[in-house]
Order: sequence, then structure tokens, then C-alpha cells
Amino acid sequence: RSGLFRLVSAELLRHVKSSRKLAALLVLLCFFFSMFITNDVALITFVPFTLGLLAEDREEHLIFVITLETMAANLGSMVTPIGNPQNLFLYTYYQMDIGEFFVLLLPPALLSLGLLMLCVLCSREEALRVETEEPLPKLEKPSLIKFGVLFLLCVLTVLRLLPWQGLLIVLLAVLLLTDRGILARVDYFLLLTFVAFFVLVGNLEQLPQLRAWLSEAMAGRTLWISALLSQFISNVPSAVMLAPFTRDARGLLLGVDLGGLGTLVASLASLISFKFYTAHKGAKPGRYLLCFSLWNFGFLAVLLAFEALIR
Repeated sequence: RSGLFRLVSAELLRHVKSSRKLAALLVLLCFFFSMFITNDVALITFVPFTLGLLAEDREEHLIFVITLETMAANLGSMVTPIGNPQNLFLYTYYQMDIGEFFVLLLPPALLSLGLLMLCVLCSREEALRVETEEPLPKLEKPSLIKFGVLFLLCVLTVLRLLPWQGLLIVLLAVLLLTDRGILARVDYFLLLTFVAFFVLVGNLEQLPQLRAWLSEAMAGRTLWISALLSQFISNVPSAVMLAPFTRDARGLLLGVDLGGLGTLVASLASLISFKFYTAHKGAKPGRYLLCFSLWNFGFLAVLLAFEALIR
């Protein structure tokens, strides 16, 4: 709402002189912003921006850049508890320490960043002059201050320095008084879906035989089972469904985060990129899915192998 991301992007693009640098910038924006604004919002912000910049470019290059952006958002978001829904859920469910959280997720995140930059370096290099909006987008300072303060309060609540009940009251009060329209844009269907999952899992927990079977099946295999299940029902439902049946918080967290790579439904954020891409003129969905699958499964294999070696 404040125009901050558009302003930052436009300012950074002033220094871009080649197609490789542009790809690197877009990937890095998705990787680092997703840590704070979530993988979904990072893609909602930067994929349309990418389509606007590269719509006239070769389709193969456009698909490649959007694929890397999508992986960057899914991988960068795993670094923080607020980067994606499964992180926030598991961080709370297992009452993890913030230091422990960073120590666990930082190594695969750094490896992911290195792999992404290596992929960018292998992309084509052509002289480029990016046309940005003139003048630069206007920054709505009152909106930036308001949402900035609310965001800080949210972070303090995640760090368990403020009670969530108080935050909820303050957040609703401020939005009802100053920006009611934004409440209408909340994905309430998604929230109800989460409620349904919690009810379902709560009922499954009451079945002794199923609980014993799942607990035994996941013993020593949490990383692999959670990554595999994510390929079919997505990583957020996998986290909610498997958490009651294992105390291996590390394995489950890594499994569902890395499991966001792979199929298009492994992370619902990936569907956002696909939806934006297929809506643009000249889209080639089949070619996109092929490129997306090859790179995602390649990254997934490397990162799972890395975790298997260091665990």
C-alpha cells in the first residue's frame, strides 16, 4: 500500500545494465524480501513486475527467471519464522528457540542462495537498458509508518515478547479505524482450511492404532516423509498433519521447507507464479511446467542430499 517495494525495485533497477544482472536482482529481491513479507507476497509483488520488464524477451528466458524467482521465494522464506505459514506453525507448535531456528535453517538457505546465483551466472548475458517509471513511485509515508509499526509489533509477538491477544486487538482496532478495506482482502477461505486441518488432525490423534503406526513410520524418517508428502498435498498441510506424530521438529521443519520444491503444488506459493505467467500473452504453460519441474527437483535432490550428509 505504501509503495515501498515499487520504490526500492525502481531504484535498484537504475543500476542494471545487463540481462544477467537483472535476473540476479529479481532473484535476490524474492529471496530476501520473502523472509519478512512471506513467499506468497514476494511473488505477488515481483512476478508481475518481472513480466512487465521481460514480456518482450525470449519466452525461454522469461520462464527461467520466473522459475528461479519462485524457488528463491520458497527457499528464502524458510530462514525466518514469519517467512511462510509452516514455519510459523512449527515454530509455535514445538516452542522452538529463535537461535535454534536460525542455526537449523541458515546452512540450507546459504547453500540455496549459492546455487541460485550459480544458475544466474549460467544464464545469457546481453546489454540491457531497463526503463523504470518516471518519476519514481511516490512513497506514502503515513501508510508506511502505520504498517511498519504494526509489522514490528507482529515480529515482537512471534518472538514471544508481546501477547498475541493484545496484538490482535490492536491490529483490528487500527485497521477498522483507518483501513477497513484491507480486512476484506484477507483470505478467509485459507484460514478456514487451516481450522479444518486442525480439527481433522485432532480427530486422527484420538485413534491409538493410527497414532502408533504413524509415529513408528516416521521414526528416523521425518525429513524424507514430510518432503515426500509435501509433493502431493503441499507443505503447509503436511506440517499440520504430521506434527502431532513426531517430536523430530528439526526433521519436520526441514522436510516441509525443502519439500516446497518439486511439484507445482508442493508450495502453494508456486501456483501464484504459474497463474501470473499463464495469464500473460504468449504464455507456454507446458514449457513452463517442464522448466519448473527440472529445476525444482534438481534443487530438491541436492538440498536433501546435503541435509542427509550433515544430520
